[in-house]
Amino acid sequence: MAYLRCSRTRAGAHRPRRSAAEVARRLADFVGAVVLLGLLLLPMVVIAVAVRYEDRGPALFRQERVGRGRSRFTMLKFRTMTVGARDDALRDLIGRELRGEDTAVDGSSKLNGDRRVTRIGAFLWRTSLDELPQLINVLRGEMALVGPRPCLEWEAELFPAEYAPRFNVRPGLTGLWQVSGRSTLTTLDMLRLDVRYVHSRTLRTDLLILLRTLPVLLRRDGAR
Repeated sequence: MAYLRCSRTRAGAHRPRRSAAEVARRLADFVGAVVLLGLLLLPMVVIAVAVRYEDRGPALFRQERVGRGRSRFTMLKFRTMTVGARDDALRDLIGRELRGEDTAVDGSSKLNGDRRVTRIGAFLWRTSLDELPQLINVLRGEMALVGPRPCLEWEAELFPAEYAPRFNVRPGLTGLWQVSGRSTLTTLDMLRLDVRYVHSRTLRTDLLILLRTLPVLLRRDGAR
């Protein structure tokens, strides 16, 4: 009977079987990612060529992020910055935001005048097209179509303990944070929305967020 209630991990430990809702969500993520990759393959090829043409650097940017259960995975994006760009300014910005400082410039909480960003990268940022390769992460099961923003390891270490529930679910390609203001939100705003999402998530809310994402991107709400 124990076998019917649980499955075995590689290390031999037992873990509860996933609920029907989790299985349905994972299936929806997989099918959605396959469909979107099929529809967007040509634009993604064009973007990759454009990124390489600008400075001959790699088209894809690979970076370790923190996912469900604080597990690490390699997230894929189209490269938007110069090769070898440092993130010291970003670390300082997020640290100040988490201390409650007002860091907004002209209504945006993004880094102001970030010289690391290439010309093509600036366009990809404004349109969120740089995130399309994350569909591959969704196929791998490392991410979901909807969920909290996949954060960096040093960011996760800075987050207050009260926001730990954000790591109970897979990070998402889009999420409540993205359809609620994007770059107009501070890190603390994003964390609050992440926890709110985790506590209220259903297949219906995921679908509503997905439906809200495209109009937000087309209008460039909160984009910079």
